[in-house]
Amino acid sequence: MTVLVLRLAAPLQSWGTESRFTRRTTGPAPSRSGVIGMLAAAKGLQRTDPLDELRQLRIGVRTEQPGHVVRDFHTARTRDGATSMPLSHRYYLSDAVFAVAIEGDATLLDDLQQALRRPVFPIYLGRRSCPPAGRLVWGVRDGDVTTVLESLPWLASPAVRKAAPPVVQLTVHRDCDPADPTGEVVRDDPISFDPGYRQWGWRTVKRYRVDVPNPDSEHDSRTDIDDSHDPLAPLREAL
Repeated sequence: MTVLVLRLAAPLQSWGTESRFTRRTTGPAPSRSGVIGMLAAAKGLQRTDPLDELRQLRIGVRTEQPGHVVRDFHTARTRDGATSMPLSHRYYLSDAVFAVAIEGDATLLDDLQQALRRPVFPIYLGRRSCPPAGRLVWGVRDGDVTTVLESLPWLASPAVRKAAPPVVQLTVHRDCDPADPTGEVVRDDPISFDPGYRQWGWRTVKRYRVDVPNPDSEHDSRTDIDDSHDPLAPLREAL
């Protein structure tokens, strides 16, 4: 088995799976439909092209930095300024980083790796206003989604790694058997991106945490620090 590893990082990301009308939310991690859409854009697929080949891929995500949710109160007018468009609330993940493991046929993964390095269409992290930042492709590894996400080095930013303890717990989201009692069913499997008839199917996702070593830690874990200082002691003595 072969896995292609990506690092998704940007000032803003947005992975909506249930956005409707004027409220555009984001999930806590990249969605399967969002990742497949990014791969399709890199390969140069049109929105009306079939997704059968990409739908065979198994995808897992590990949260390297969860970031935090920010809201954009969005206003817009027509080009001539005469008409106001509907007001909307759009949510993003700020300063988040994710490791994505994509399992599939070795030939297809090599093709995707080359496409991501020279994409036909611009790629973005959930929305067109969110282009990726930094190194995106981290190469192909042997193994499956589970083993790769559990053994992959921590891909957080250097500042975050330095401030964290020697071992960190990271959340994994990956496809699992529909019969798994710990799985969560989500409507996030893209069938068609055709603007005239978009379709999504259901899939089962498992979420759990893994321990990952952090060799860059400069975290002060000493327990002999004297924290008994009482800032009000001088005032009490003066009374």
